[in-house]
Amino acid sequence: MNLRKIILSISLVLAACGTMQAQKTQVIAHRGFWKIDGSAQNSIASLVKADSIGCYGTEFDVWLTTDNQLVVNHDATFKGVNMQKSTTQECTAVILDNGEPLPTLQQYLEKAKGLKTRLILELKAHKTPEQETHAVESIVKMVKDMGLEDRMEYITFSRHATKEFIRRAPQGTPVYYLEGDLTPEELKEWGCTGPDYHYSVFKKHPEWIKECHNLGLKVNAWTVNNVKDMEWLINHKVDFITTNEPILLEETLMKD
Repeated sequence: MNLRKIILSISLVLAACGTMQAQKTQVIAHRGFWKIDGSAQNSIASLVKADSIGCYGTEFDVWLTTDNQLVVNHDATFKGVNMQKSTTQECTAVILDNGEPLPTLQQYLEKAKGLKTRLILELKAHKTPEQETHAVESIVKMVKDMGLEDRMEYITFSRHATKEFIRRAPQGTPVYYLEGDLTPEELKEWGCTGPDYHYSVFKKHPEWIKECHNLGLKVNAWTVNNVKDMEWLINHKVDFITTNEPILLEETLMKD
């Protein structure tokens, strides 16, 4: 075999390996990697720990406070404090289970700048469309100012917020819808990157996974903590799995 054929063969093998890697299901840590000592859900520590185990991304939740600032937390009311009805000072006075104060989005993203994991930001559904629009505007501006646009992905249960992220984020920014009530064709028409649905939706509509891929959409499933469910989704070639058990998912993927 001459040198030209050898180089061509190596190129084909590398291309095939790259394709396989691109098609492999990726791990997203749900609310960060928090099932470990020193961590807590949606804490800065959970972000750092998700990055340390090589997760594709870490998911976290964002609320708009009464003084129009953004804080990171999942529950609408946490330790007696309602995120939408409280000031930033009141929200950040809450102490997480690992001893950290509840972080602002600014603090969370500042830490993320020194890491590699992608940032899967869920904007929680707010009481009014106006609040959601203001939150989206503030998020997109903050992300741009901090130079993190190329690592951001947005998810939300709100139809209004989904459309606002599609409209306001830089073109090509991944935006996923969470509710589970739209078909792949409808998501494509909206301009979504794809569905980010509870895994039970895909078990009810397994054909949606292939339909999404045929339409050029990506597929994420949440929140998957059982090996059998992980294996089912991997075998059906979903692009991402969001889990509270990122190490278990990584081990399951290695067996695949």
